[in-house]
Amino acid sequence: MDKDSGESPAYREIGGLFSTEIWWRDRYPAIEEHGYRLRPRYCPDWQPSWKTSGKDFFVTEDGQASLERAAMDGTRVQDYKQVMFKKVLPEEGPHELYITDLFSSPGLKDDPANHCVPLLDLIELPEDGGKLMVMPLLRPFNNPRFQTYGEFVAFFLQICEGLKFMHQRNVAHRDCTANNIMLDPSGMYPKGYHPTKIDRSYDFKRQAKRYTRTERAPRYYFIDFGLSRRYPSRNVSDESLRGGDKSAPEHENRGWCNPFHTDIYYLGNVVREHFLKKYNGFGFMQKLIDDMTNPEPEKRPVIEEVVERFGLIRDSLSTIKLYSKITRKKDSKLLVMFWHARQLTRTALYITQRLPAIPMP
Repeated sequence: MDKDSGESPAYREIGGLFSTEIWWRDRYPAIEEHGYRLRPRYCPDWQPSWKTSGKDFFVTEDGQASLERAAMDGTRVQDYKQVMFKKVLPEEGPHELYITDLFSSPGLKDDPANHCVPLLDLIELPEDGGKLMVMPLLRPFNNPRFQTYGEFVAFFLQICEGLKFMHQRNVAHRDCTANNIMLDPSGMYPKGYHPTKIDRSYDFKRQAKRYTRTERAPRYYFIDFGLSRRYPSRNVSDESLRGGDKSAPEHENRGWCNPFHTDIYYLGNVVREHFLKKYNGFGFMQKLIDDMTNPEPEKRPVIEEVVERFGLIRDSLSTIKLYSKITRKKDSKLLVMFWHARQLTRTALYITQRLPAIPMP
């Protein structure tokens, strides 16, 4: 028996709702009363389209299940903006709602240096006393792939700026790892995309139309503040909390550590694992990333130093380098030559359109 819905998953039809989805179906009317709407799959009177169309359920829009226990996608009725609902779970403590609300407060939310995901709304669910945070639907920071070094520079500038904004207010993220860095897709994907199959169009009929980061510069955000904490200062020590990245040396003994130092490690390790190890041409980042991931936490640079040093690195990169194609280390030489030749045409187009080599929103 499912503890949320009271229904047994043993009776689920092929393509039907999973037990985790039934909870959302039952709250469809309450969510709609607040000006939001879930996908047709979660409407209380939903009739599966494949029963009359003759199609397989897995190729239909309403056959796409969402298996997240605490999150669900939807749209804002007034402007059709795609949003994400996230349950405020009592067992996870008050920190996520507190920190998200803090950085969405009037004095901070409009600061251009703020890269914390905005809280659009907070829905009270009177029938069970629960709350739903409403936030914009975001996309993994590295999907689609980065095309140019200038696009990477814009990304790293923004996330460093965002972490600096948090640290200067004595807030440590404590889980600023790859899974918790996202991009706002509204510019790159003006017609949206399907939230469960993010390369498909919203109606699931075709590939989602998109622009490159250089054509429509995205804004990057930190999400998931469940482990985040606000301290009296940055000169603190706290028990280690292991999030998505469990490789931080200071967490090996499960002792106490300075969480601001660990944030620096996490950010450096994102670049090391997702760029330096996978792609060619990132030698310009090696020394800074080595210092950010120093096994001795107190020897890592503070975020202000990271920003300053990266500013010098950015200024040292030529325009040609910034417009150049990022190629994977596993690509063959022939494929690399092809990508570079193709990029020449694209770069000429960018220059003609006066698109900057470092695309900032």
